[in-house]
Amino acid sequence: MKFRKPSARTAPAAGTVAAVAAAMALSLVLTGCGGAATAQSGGSGAEVKTIRYQGSPNTVALVEVAEDLGYLGDVKLEWISNTTSGPQSIQSVATDQTDIGGAFTGAVIKLIEAGAPVQAVINYYGEDKETFTGYYVEEGSPIKTARDLIGKKVAVNTLGAHHEAIINTHLKNSGLTPEEIKQVQLVVVPPNETEVALRKKQVDVGTLGGVLQDRALAEGGVRALFTDVGVIGGPFDAGQYVLRKDFLAKNPETSRTVVTGIAKAIEWERTTPREQVIAKFEEIIAKRGRNESTEALKYWKSVGVASPGGRLQDRDFTRWADYLTSAGIITGDLDTKKLYTNEFNLLETPAPAATSKG
Repeated sequence: MKFRKPSARTAPAAGTVAAVAAAMALSLVLTGCGGAATAQSGGSGAEVKTIRYQGSPNTVALVEVAEDLGYLGDVKLEWISNTTSGPQSIQSVATDQTDIGGAFTGAVIKLIEAGAPVQAVINYYGEDKETFTGYYVEEGSPIKTARDLIGKKVAVNTLGAHHEAIINTHLKNSGLTPEEIKQVQLVVVPPNETEVALRKKQVDVGTLGGVLQDRALAEGGVRALFTDVGVIGGPFDAGQYVLRKDFLAKNPETSRTVVTGIAKAIEWERTTPREQVIAKFEEIIAKRGRNESTEALKYWKSVGVASPGGRLQDRDFTRWADYLTSAGIITGDLDTKKLYTNEFNLLETPAPAATSKG
C-alpha cells in the first residue's frame, strides 16, 4: 500500500482523527439492530472466535506467531489486508473494519484523545540494543549533524507517528528552532522502498528499522546519522495493540485469550534461540501464501518489546508528552487511565529474558 505525501509537513489534522471517531460512533448506532457490529458482538451472547486484523508484507506479527504456536486456542485470525501505517491500522479498528491493530504510542493517544472508543491492551514493539530504528544517509553524504537536515528530505513510513516524534525530538534536542524544524521535509515512503529511495538519491535520509535496516547495512554504503535509542535512551516500548471498548466489553474471554496469547508470543520470541524464531517466521509466511519474500528475515535479532509480557505502564505514554504537546495533540497532563488496561493480559510472571540467542 502506498501513501501520498500530504501537502503539509505536519501530522494529519485533528479533524481527520475526530472524523474517524465520529464515524465510529455513527457506525455503532446504525449497526445496533443487526449490522456488522452486532455480528462482531457474538449475537445471542456467544463470544466471537474470529479476530480480523491487518498484516505487514514480508514480516510476521506477534498475533500471527501467537496463533501459529497455539496460544490463541480456538480463536482464529482473519487477515483483511496489509498495511504499512500504524495510524491507519488503529483507525481501521476504531471504524470496525478490523478488531485489533497496532501503532506508535503517540498515534494511539491522538486517536483516543479525539474520542475514538479504543483502548491499548499490550505493548507490541519497542527498541533495545539489538532492535531499533536508525536514520540513515549514504556513506559519502555531507549531512553530519541535525542542522545539516534543514532543507533536506527524510523518508518516513507515515506522518504523525513514531518516526516524526523521534526526528522532532532529535532536532529540538540539537538546538533547532521550531521554524528551522519545519524546514526539514518528511516524505512518506513505504518501508520496503526506503533503502532504494535513499540509494537513488530520491531522499537525503532514510528511516530503517529491524530487518530492513540490517539488510541495508549488509549491502554497505550507508551510515546512521542518529538512532531511536540514542535519542530516547533504551530499552523502551513504543507502540501498542488496541481493541475497541465495545469488543472488550462483549468479548472478555476472547480478548483475554488474544492479549495473553500475544504476551506469550513476546516471551517465546525473547527466550527462543534466534534461528528457531526465524524458522518459525519463514514457516508462517510460507503457509499464508501472500507471494512474499523471506530473504530479509535472516537479519531478525530480537522481539524489541522491553516490558515483560508486553505489560503496559504509565511511562509508556507519558514518555511522549513533550512531543505531543509541541505538536498540539494534547494540552495539559495525560489521563493514562483512559488510554490503557492490563486487565486482559493474564501472563503474570513471564519467563526471564534470555541472555543469548545462540
